[in-house]
Amino acid sequence: MSNPNSLLDNLLPNSTRTDLQIQVYFKSSLTALSHAIEDLVLARSDQPLVIANFQQERFYRQEIRRYRQIAQQSDQVYVLAVPEVSSNLSLNSEPYEIIPLNPDDELAQEWHLVIVAADYTACLVCREHPEAGNIVDQARRFQGLWTFDPQISRSAARWLLDYIVADSPQLKPKVEQAYQQYQLTPETSQSVSLQSQQAINTEIFATRLVTYLQTNQYKLLKAYRAIAEKERRERLINVMATAIRSSLNSSEIFSIAVQEIGETFENCRCLLYRLNPRAREAEIEYEFLPSGMVSLKGQSWSLIDNPLFVAVQAQDRALAVDDVSKNSYLLENALLRTKIEKANIRAWLLVPIRYRGSLLGMIELHYGGVQAYHWRGQDIALLEAIATQIGVALTQATAYANLISLNEQLEALERIQNNLIAIVGHELRTPLSTIQVCLESLASEPDMPIEFRQTMLDMALTDSERLRRLIQDILTLSKLESGQTSKRPEPLQLQEVVEFALAGLRTIWGSEGLPPIKIELSPQLPCVRADGEGLVEVLTKLLDNACKFTGTAGQVTIQARIMPPVANQKRPRHSLPMLEVVVADTGRGIEPNQLETIFDRFYQEEDSLKRSVGGTGLGLAICRQIVQGMGGQIWAISAGRDRGSQFHFTVPVELSIGEKGRGERARKPKRA
Repeated sequence: MSNPNSLLDNLLPNSTRTDLQIQVYFKSSLTALSHAIEDLVLARSDQPLVIANFQQERFYRQEIRRYRQIAQQSDQVYVLAVPEVSSNLSLNSEPYEIIPLNPDDELAQEWHLVIVAADYTACLVCREHPEAGNIVDQARRFQGLWTFDPQISRSAARWLLDYIVADSPQLKPKVEQAYQQYQLTPETSQSVSLQSQQAINTEIFATRLVTYLQTNQYKLLKAYRAIAEKERRERLINVMATAIRSSLNSSEIFSIAVQEIGETFENCRCLLYRLNPRAREAEIEYEFLPSGMVSLKGQSWSLIDNPLFVAVQAQDRALAVDDVSKNSYLLENALLRTKIEKANIRAWLLVPIRYRGSLLGMIELHYGGVQAYHWRGQDIALLEAIATQIGVALTQATAYANLISLNEQLEALERIQNNLIAIVGHELRTPLSTIQVCLESLASEPDMPIEFRQTMLDMALTDSERLRRLIQDILTLSKLESGQTSKRPEPLQLQEVVEFALAGLRTIWGSEGLPPIKIELSPQLPCVRADGEGLVEVLTKLLDNACKFTGTAGQVTIQARIMPPVANQKRPRHSLPMLEVVVADTGRGIEPNQLETIFDRFYQEEDSLKRSVGGTGLGLAICRQIVQGMGGQIWAISAGRDRGSQFHFTVPVELSIGEKGRGERARKPKRA
């Protein structure tokens, strides 16, 4: 049974057409079709009857301008719509009739456009799909039909006019005039329908319909692009957030960032590099390279000569250049212009990576196309958000690395403390015990023979000297590391320094047997410029160390040679010639994996309580501090266990002495 208030339900049963079928339309299609039909009215000069149902007032409001133009063509224009809350639609002062619908009326769910003219008609009748629900407006679905058939169009016009008179009786005279003017009575309507020749301009209709459909399609594509753009941005931010949460490795985070940014901004080279406040150049560490552009990874990127970088640093925000060929500041810099040409940069975007005001790095995008490239504000805002995330990630990674380093230092300090406790417990307790035993024996045995008394005194003195040396080494290293020692560099002859060191060595060893010590020093060696006391102490400790680990059957050798200012794997580059001194022995040797650690404080190759050779483990650490303080370096070489070892150190050559002549005698060092 048809609904009495539904045009669609009342129209189809009364039609003699058997080919009319209900079809499904989306709102965008109906809008295009309605506009194309309305354009038929605007393109002609006749005065047709126009009846339109917009369902809701808000939809009608979007078409007010169009219907004001239609009202200029005809005085028989009727608009139906459900008024908005607090709106009095019937009192609207428009040049056409507005009929308010009841929200509960069936017509409030239908979409109508009926046109009746003298020589053409058009009819569009649809009902909104009951399952549409709260979806996107353009995706709303309707069921209905549209046709140019005169009989259906006139039947629809009569039905709507009857509804208008029933709802608004004051419009009855105007409606009766429409019945007569457009011959809408059933009797005249039938004869007119049979005789009517449709004079519709199909070309105008088809052209306008395609235009509106394309417009709707363009809007749809634009909406899709906006959605895709939003999804792309959200994905980029989510990927960066995930990378930051899942890793504290800055290199991994930067690699992900440059890859994702490069894929987001197609056809653009993406660079990412770190900076420090005083950097004059930056090395390109991370790069995304599109096809057709040259790689800049690993190159040094000048900063002070780049006005763009200076501007970014000063203004604390991103800087975009759409066309570098029109930027006078860049073109005036010949060096930078050459670099731009080689890198094929047409458009340039620089985004600083900052954290709490500190400049940590830079993101750069280079577009290398033929034409200029417009950097959109939303793109810049996205990159600035990513740069903020990278700044936080870099700060977190640095803090984590510092924490690891601090933990390693604390572990090293704990090892040092444990070694110190072991050394104090062994090296101090043993001589103290000896001293105590000797003194107690002397005190309790007054009648002890004189030779025994002398032996006891000698033992006590020897161990007290051992204690003095241990305490002196600890104090010396502490002063060296804190920079409290005073250095007095002076020109010295190495031969005389070696003689002083040998004299000190014999004092330390006393009557104990020393291995043979061979001195191989050329008389042509230049003088060195060093602190005399420090240089004597270095040689003394190296010789003492060599003799400890070399038996009397072995040999210790002292050599020296000029080392030119070049670099290799073990020796760093020097700006001036250095004298390289070598103390070699044929003793126990050093394992290759310990050649660096032997210079650490309190390092001892054997366990402090089980070693066969005494010592504090401070001698080589003191040597390193003294040599580095004089501008030199110290290192060790050994082929392994029982294959001997070589200790090398360098000191600067005194050039001024050589310029005055080798015959001039240098000042002797003070004895340590």
